[in-house]
Formats: sequence, C-alpha cells, structure tokens
Amino acid sequence: MKIRYFDNAATTKVKKEVMDKMFPYFIESYGNPSSLYTLGRTAKMGIEEARREVADLINCDKNEIYFTSGGTESDNTALKGIMYLNKNKGKHVITTKIEHHAILNSCKTLEENGFKVTYLNVDKDGIINLEELVNAITKDTVLISVMFANNEIGSVQPIQKIGEIAKEKGIIFHTDAVQACGNVKIDVKEMNIDMLSLSGHKIGAPKGIGALYVNKNIEFKNLIDGGYQERDKRAGTENVPGMIGLGEACKIAKDNMENHVNRLTELRDFYFSEVKNQIQNIKINGSLDHRLPGNSNISFKGVSGSELLMKLDERGICASAGSACSSGSSMPSHVLTAIGLTSEYAEGTLRVTFGDENTKEDVEYLVTSLADVIKEIRANS
Repeated sequence: MKIRYFDNAATTKVKKEVMDKMFPYFIESYGNPSSLYTLGRTAKMGIEEARREVADLINCDKNEIYFTSGGTESDNTALKGIMYLNKNKGKHVITTKIEHHAILNSCKTLEENGFKVTYLNVDKDGIINLEELVNAITKDTVLISVMFANNEIGSVQPIQKIGEIAKEKGIIFHTDAVQACGNVKIDVKEMNIDMLSLSGHKIGAPKGIGALYVNKNIEFKNLIDGGYQERDKRAGTENVPGMIGLGEACKIAKDNMENHVNRLTELRDFYFSEVKNQIQNIKINGSLDHRLPGNSNISFKGVSGSELLMKLDERGICASAGSACSSGSSMPSHVLTAIGLTSEYAEGTLRVTFGDENTKEDVEYLVTSLADVIKEIRANS
C-alpha cells in the first residue's frame, strides 16, 4: 500500500540534496571543529558556511546565528536566557495562549521562579489584538514572545507590527518561527525581530538541529555550561553533519521560496474546496487570509479524532489531530480552546499539512478517503 504523507508540520523528509551535503562530514571531514589540524579546520569551515546559509534565509549576520538542538532548545534559551540575565531590570514576559509548549512550559518555569507572564488572547482566527498587547506592557516588561505562525491552525501573526511596538517601547521581541521559516519570507531587520527560533526537521534537514538568531546588540545567559563552542553560548561538541544539513536546507528554502509557497497554497486551497463540496458539518480553523501555505485544520462535527486518524492510517494516510508534541495528551488542544471551538467540533479535528512531494492526485485520494471514513464513523456513532 502506498503511504501518503500529510503531516509536514510534525516533521519533513530529509531532502536528498541535504543528505548529499551532510554525508562527507560523517566519513571524510569528521574532525572535531575545535581541533587545530586540517581535519578539524575543514569541519569548522563547513559550520561557518552553514551558519551563513541560515543567516541568509532570515537576513541577518552569520555571527547572530547560534546552532541548537532544535526549536525547543532555541525557545528555552531565548526566554530563560533573556529573563535570567535581566531579572534586575524587570520580571515581566508577554506571550500568547496559543504558543508551542516549548514557550508555554518555559513560561511556567519562569513563573515558578518569581517572574510574571501575561498570556494574550486570540480571536476566532487565532490572531492577537495589538491593542491588548500594548495595554499589557508595563515598566517591568522585558520580553515579548509571539509565535510567527501557529503549528496547529497555521495562522500568521502581524509580526512586523508587533516588532514595531516592541522597538518603540524598548522591549526585546522574540518569535518562534519554527513553522514559518521556509514557508514565509522573513526579514528580521525589516520586521524588528530581536530573537528568532527555527528548527531543521521542518524544512528538510534532520531532526536534532536548529538555530537561534539573536541580534548582535542583545546579551543573553547561556543555559549549557562546558566548553567555548558557539561563541561561549552553547557548550558541547558541535553536531557538524546536522549543522551542514540545516545550512543546505535553508539555502534550498531561500532559493525555492516562491515556487514552494505557490504550489502548497494551490494544494491547500484545492483541499479546502473539495472537503467543502463532499463533506457536511465542517469548520475550517484558523485565518483564511493570513495562513501558512501548506496548513489546513478542519473540524468535523460528531467525529472522534483518534478514530478518524486510525481509519485514515489503514488507507495509508498520515495526518494529525494537532501538534505532534501533544499527541500523547487526552486534553483538548489549547489552541482550539483559545479560539473558542466547541467540544462537538474540537474532538473531530484533523490537521493536514502539505509538503513538496504531495500531488493533486494525493489530495483527491485523501478527500475521497476522508469522506468515506467520516460517513462510516457518523453512521456508527
């Protein structure tokens, strides 16, 4: 049975070009980058080339990029690194109710250590109210952290306007751009973004590698002690092949951005249209105007999400009920709760996220299977 993969927000397949670029650093240029001999220096040069490629994707200087193990570490470093260093200046963080758990649980830890966090509401489309943001700012506010695009419903926040507000108020602005990088054009200078998290496995690089952009004028406390890697901010022997892979994936994303976005938008809109034509009692979640190109999130009334996923899996279809990081939880999605979705719809939610290998024929098969499975579930409920 052919497997049709529609869960690219959870992870993507490593691109062949990325694998090819990484391979020599496993068996040829395998030296420790901290070593002074040629084998080590070759690895070090590869890292610096990759750092430049990551920087080019978001328009920053390569020395403003710090490699990490992924989005979760980048988010933790951004929030805790800033707040712990600046605790004598202020102890207030502003974020939103629909952030990734890497942000929400970092905020929880900060609260347990005496910091104050304000969680902004979102509207029915998952977008914050800028006036509420302004009103939440106090003289104690040090950091604003708002995700660029939501991992469940795909809604894209007004990042440039948030950056303008933060800059005017003299507040550091961080954004979790794990889902946005490679899918939305990002310019950290133009958007007044001070810190940005990204992750390799969302854009065709391996799992276990990511990066944190930090404006050169901003200091932060390192969370991992040890050696002097990553300019003394992230100790530990470098994951050289991973860094090389992330750099190549960022280069591919930058070069192919327009075609990638147009193609995924076309697939997504075709999917929305076909589902609306073939299935009744549905609700599309998230903004239709400000949305990631490959994201769709639809709730089906009177359907069990877990049963839906299992029956689709029997037909070779990989999709998701929401965030892959929350798949073990029996609680309703905090994102769907925040946008006011009722339980009769929220329980039957399916997230489908398209990638470069998906075709129109794949979408047709998905919708036909979806219509059959939902008809069966509703008939038996």
